[in-house]
Amino acid sequence: MQSLLNRFTSLYPIWLIGFAVLGFVKPETLSWFSGQWIIWALTTVMLGMGLTLTVDDFRRLLKMPGCVTLGFISQYTLMPLIGWGIAHAMNLEPGFAVGLILVASCPGGTASNMIAYLARTNVALSVVLTMASTLMAFIMTPLWCKGLAGTYVPVDALGLCLTTLQAVVAPVLLGVTCNWLFPKSVSHVAKLGPLFSVIAICFITGGIVAMKADAMAANAGKLTLAVFLLHALGFGLGHTVSKILGYSEEVARTVSIEVGMQNGGMAATLANLHFKMEPLAAVPAVFSAIMQNILGALLAAYWCARRISPEIAPAKKCP
Repeated sequence: MQSLLNRFTSLYPIWLIGFAVLGFVKPETLSWFSGQWIIWALTTVMLGMGLTLTVDDFRRLLKMPGCVTLGFISQYTLMPLIGWGIAHAMNLEPGFAVGLILVASCPGGTASNMIAYLARTNVALSVVLTMASTLMAFIMTPLWCKGLAGTYVPVDALGLCLTTLQAVVAPVLLGVTCNWLFPKSVSHVAKLGPLFSVIAICFITGGIVAMKADAMAANAGKLTLAVFLLHALGFGLGHTVSKILGYSEEVARTVSIEVGMQNGGMAATLANLHFKMEPLAAVPAVFSAIMQNILGALLAAYWCARRISPEIAPAKKCP
């Protein structure tokens, strides 16, 4: 049973693309998945993440302060600035520019942990980095959106903060608390967490595609290029910065994946709730969700085939 679940979740990019295609070709099949459905779906994803975390994961934050700081700062400086730069360089219209900046300002996505596993990097570090960026998202995401997306449209930073706390941070903390208080019971439920997370993200993606199918068709080329550049540069700069600062190849690859993978479901939800005056703001999140998983899977296959050789010079490592 568990092997079937693992096989199902490992095919996550395929299910995601399938739902996106279904929403695009037959919008009526998924257009009902909107509003509160999207909020509850995101909450389910974040609760599932929380149920897989333990108190020991928080202790790891103290054991690897340098690596956590590197990943956190890279996540919340490189990506927002890359997103803003691409939006300006490509002269994206306000709705798409806001959506791209919003995606870039979100924390790392839970899919990064799966990609880190497939790439044979430091999965424990990947989990810790995802946790750290997610728990601080209620501050960092509104802050960057206010500073960068605010040049296009008015941004309700407080509203973004409250929504992120309610739909992202609170479910994660609730999951961790349940795991701490009822570890045996949660261990059985947590096995289904990845399954429900995959289903929830697929429905979020399919629902938004169904609602925005016409806009996606009219701007597919430009948005595909924009999100390709966003994630490709995120992967590349995450690795480059880590190596420049003297970290090991394993750490560099892990940080690269964490920086390049964003929480597209969160971006789509926030766009639908807080940028209603820009109905196209949720569209880049859909393109991003598909693109980052394709690029992440390709990068994982490439790195998995090229195992890390012993470091000749001393390099900074993480536990």
